[in-house]
Amino acid sequence: MFDSEEALEDALTAPSAALVESLATARGDLVVLGAGGKMGPTLCRLARRGLDAAGREADTVWAVSRWSDPAAARSLEAHGVRTVSFDLLGNPDLTTLPDGGDVVFMVGAKFGTASAPHLAWAVNAALPARVAERYRDARIAAFSTGNVYPLVDLATGGCQETDPVGPVGEYAMSCLGRERVFQHAAAQGVPVSILRLNYAVDLRYGVLADVGQTVLAGEPVDVTTGHVNVVWQRYANEVALRSLDHAATDAFVLNLTGPETVSVRRIAAAFADRFGTEASFTGTEAPTALLNDATACHRLFGYPDAPLGVLVDWQADWLSSGMPMAGKPTKFAVRDGRF
Repeated sequence: MFDSEEALEDALTAPSAALVESLATARGDLVVLGAGGKMGPTLCRLARRGLDAAGREADTVWAVSRWSDPAAARSLEAHGVRTVSFDLLGNPDLTTLPDGGDVVFMVGAKFGTASAPHLAWAVNAALPARVAERYRDARIAAFSTGNVYPLVDLATGGCQETDPVGPVGEYAMSCLGRERVFQHAAAQGVPVSILRLNYAVDLRYGVLADVGQTVLAGEPVDVTTGHVNVVWQRYANEVALRSLDHAATDAFVLNLTGPETVSVRRIAAAFADRFGTEASFTGTEAPTALLNDATACHRLFGYPDAPLGVLVDWQADWLSSGMPMAGKPTKFAVRDGRF
């Protein structure tokens, strides 16, 4: 269990031996674009610790963001990460960004895009073309989302990378646009990996946090979207960094999530048991859900080091201890693609 945010972040940023081995052959400086989001700060610290362990202390981790939270930038600087304040969408000239042999693209627009779909397309589909041109001599790992797939029957076990895409709503369509732009860049010679992520767990936010907070508040849990995929954020960030070794000019596409198809009703009941209360529910489970099959990911990178039961234990303890929350709900229950 974790008794502070510092302890949680230490666990989230601890590099595995496999990551250290991968970073030992990195191309030099690492540039993380969109580093100020929910996953970016811990990915940057994970990379910094991994490079140090690999004997590459001279290589810089550059964290690029608008830094709406200056405290996050200060914390990264204190942990050896160089921060750059830069508005990627508002600045037409990307040449002033730091050079790097490896790039992680974490920029994305989701919430609020239902009322401003043009923003989703500008950030998620147009910006990647400019980034790919700026870093045409680097390897790029680009975060995408499982939303590029359609809702599927639970019996399928989730979509595989070779299944047809079928985005629901303009946000998901724009994310597919991001993938297509990076795939075009790959075809022009830029090595790219694309990571279709379903729901990272950080304890301060995530699907488990959403469900656990609802149960703790004594409110009914909506189970209409009755099944989800989740994954420990440390593992997700590590896979993103290690995927650079697989970046290719025939873009490498990978589903990134945990191995379980998680029942929302069952995890709500598990939280209620740990809180010593009763869970209540509203709605009826739909026969379809947004689900990824991450078998290929687990074959390449191993299973997540924190399985579902452990994540539920950690999340329950974090919530019952009154630890800080990010206040950023996932809206995992949305089924019409409007965010």
